[in-house]
Amino acid sequence: MRDQTRKSGDFNVFEIEPFETENKKPLPYKKRDYYKVSLLEGNSLMQYADKVIRIPKQALIFTNPYIPYCWKHFESVHKGHYAIFSDDFFYSYSKLSKYSVFQPKGHHVFELDDEQLAWVKDIFAKMHKEIASTYEFKLDVLRMLTQELIHFAMKLKPSESQQHTLNAAERISTLFFELLGRQFPLDELHPRVELRTASEFAEKLNIHPNYLNRVLKETVDKTTSQIIQERILREAKILLKDTSWNISEIAYGLGFTEATHFNNFFKKQLKMTPGQFRKV
Repeated sequence: MRDQTRKSGDFNVFEIEPFETENKKPLPYKKRDYYKVSLLEGNSLMQYADKVIRIPKQALIFTNPYIPYCWKHFESVHKGHYAIFSDDFFYSYSKLSKYSVFQPKGHHVFELDDEQLAWVKDIFAKMHKEIASTYEFKLDVLRMLTQELIHFAMKLKPSESQQHTLNAAERISTLFFELLGRQFPLDELHPRVELRTASEFAEKLNIHPNYLNRVLKETVDKTTSQIIQERILREAKILLKDTSWNISEIAYGLGFTEATHFNNFFKKQLKMTPGQFRKV
């Protein structure tokens, strides 16, 4: 994987060079932090939210930090490109969430014919060239090129090669825990959780909250709320012991509207206040 070393703000573009799967290098950015537009060449299977989609040849794929996904190759050598960017990169220019390719119930995988593939590869080539340039307004150019890919995809017919695995409950449970885990640990670059309720998680997974609750009861014998509260509590303990954040900052980071709400939650779980726990 070749890294374009000149990063521009909250945008970067990479080329996926042919590689053996066992020698894969880790991605240089945390998935939770970035939106991504990928061009994937090769036979593969992608698990995206509540769907499993087969990509027989080549596809343009859109992912965001809040909808879990994973994909695996059926072949050992692949190539392609991907651009990553944050919501801030489009600040005052456009709102990413308004585009269907980044919405939970939108279409995210678009198979390409050879002519479409050539067009998309040309856009990525322009991105690689632009990000390495010294042009004063190259960020504007990169935004426009990204917009071209977004609108190009939304005019295409989305991939319909969807499959259903035998154990849907286990698959959804895995995606839920991945989505939950992406919100942690909290730090200066990621100071607050975005998802706190069963309904919010269910929306990202494209399922009803009651169904998500049944799935988790079946697979781990806990309710959605129990799992979320346990993870919030675990992060609270870490922040209290290992950081200098004050109680109000920790409460805000964990999604509590008031520090008193956090205190009540913590005391209910551990029979002591956050301040008392910090001193132990």
